[in-house]
Amino acid sequence: MGESHAGGKSKTSKRPVKWIIVTGGVLSGLGKGVAAAAIGQLLAPKYRVIPVKCDGYLNVDPGTMNPIEHGEVFVLDDGGEVDMDFGHYERFLKVTCSFEWNLTMGKVYERIREKERKGDYLGKTVQLIPHVTEFIKDWWKTIAKDEKADVMLLEVGGTVGDIENELYIEAARQLNQEVGRENIMYVHLTYVPKPEHVNEHKTKPTQQSVGMLRHRGILPEIILARCHEPLAEKEQKKIAIFADVKPDRVFSAQDVESIYEIPINFAEQGMLTIINEELGLNGLKQDSAWKKSVDRLTADHLKRITIAIAGKYTRLEDSYASIIEALHHCEAAFNVGIDLKWLETSEEHDLAKDMEGVHGVIVPGGFGSRGVEGKIATVKYCRENDIPFLGICYGLQMAIIEFARNICSLKDANSTEVKKVKHPVVDILPEQKQVTKKGGTMRLGAYPAVLKKGTAIHKLYGKDEVSERHRHRYEVNPEYHEILEKHGMVFSGVSPDGTLVEFIENPKLKYFVATQAHPELKSSLLKPAPLFYGLIKACVKK
Repeated sequence: MGESHAGGKSKTSKRPVKWIIVTGGVLSGLGKGVAAAAIGQLLAPKYRVIPVKCDGYLNVDPGTMNPIEHGEVFVLDDGGEVDMDFGHYERFLKVTCSFEWNLTMGKVYERIREKERKGDYLGKTVQLIPHVTEFIKDWWKTIAKDEKADVMLLEVGGTVGDIENELYIEAARQLNQEVGRENIMYVHLTYVPKPEHVNEHKTKPTQQSVGMLRHRGILPEIILARCHEPLAEKEQKKIAIFADVKPDRVFSAQDVESIYEIPINFAEQGMLTIINEELGLNGLKQDSAWKKSVDRLTADHLKRITIAIAGKYTRLEDSYASIIEALHHCEAAFNVGIDLKWLETSEEHDLAKDMEGVHGVIVPGGFGSRGVEGKIATVKYCRENDIPFLGICYGLQMAIIEFARNICSLKDANSTEVKKVKHPVVDILPEQKQVTKKGGTMRLGAYPAVLKKGTAIHKLYGKDEVSERHRHRYEVNPEYHEILEKHGMVFSGVSPDGTLVEFIENPKLKYFVATQAHPELKSSLLKPAPLFYGLIKACVKK
């Protein structure tokens, strides 16, 4: 990342770049990413909105973090492993994000050390202020210039008062002087609890949180009050007094049935008018197609189906956030309600009992040996009972192992990720065998696949070549391609050179497909991922 000050003008409109900074207070996990994405969604139909997430942790990226601790790792087209908030950004803003749009303090310090070693600081003592804050601002401005942004949407991770995000907040404060007061707006998301024993919202935590932010030199123009139900007028006014804003600048960010309602709620409370007043962004209006889909998604569905998700991280649903979102997109598309049933495959189950009332099954991605036999048993049950099945990444590999064992009579078939066997039908990628470091060393990002005409998957995508995102080290072993196909497994999509299996299906069944990719990462409310669309279509018919 260079040091040039690149902010200022948007080449698309020849007007100054507008900056929206979103911070959080009181508690972590309030949904700053969703709130930021919702604000951006209101602007995206007319303006080019570029989101940037600033995380305080010292990891370079979340790729090596346990999903139960951190939630899903979201993979970008360029192979970047980023926070799950980038899923919200892409789904809400209709942009394809870049790894450069995710700052972590690990990444910041790593690059500053590289610069210091090269002598870029000319022998000076490198300090947090000004050197790190200048570096952060230059990073933001370079993105604004390179992406020809109309609006830069910056989310500062963590909670105001955290030592980890202090440098981001200080950089955001300094930005005000550099870009001009008319070109920047600060939004603070805070928590307003409603204790059961008093039955009213308590504003004191918000008052203290805003006070901490103001102490750091940032005066928020908009307060988003995270709450279980809308604030009363008196509570809204009380927050406004202590935050030194007008009451109409205090928004209720209450619980909703679907996160896709949030932009609509903000618009109904006057968000577009205030953004126009603060930043001069004219002609803003709600996206009618978005609202129509949200109405379908949140309607009382007369028809409901149950989808079982068989994985080993089911204790934290955020581990499969994008899969859940892809299913929500299908709810809107089919006007059907989808109930989820979680199957923890690392524990013993009575599968026949577990599958009662289940219309379809997803075996999602994962790593390691824990829960493998449970997943294979689940795949076998789906195949033998013709239950619509979708395998994703590891799910494809489980389907291959099950087929090899029970149809091809390769009884000990397995993946070398699990153990060494006579028939390693799934094996590590050749280029991965010498890799010893973890993080960013897998087959990551978007890769093309050539689809076989006449297959169910070709019909779903409606094209001969597709690109989906990947995150894995192991593949279907080419030595077993012939025997698998001979016994009826259809390789409906392969890499352009024909060596890697990207999509499989069993044409004898209603819907039995799997992919080595993660199609859920590119699903959106207005355009559900094709393989999820196919699964729900089959379930609705069933």
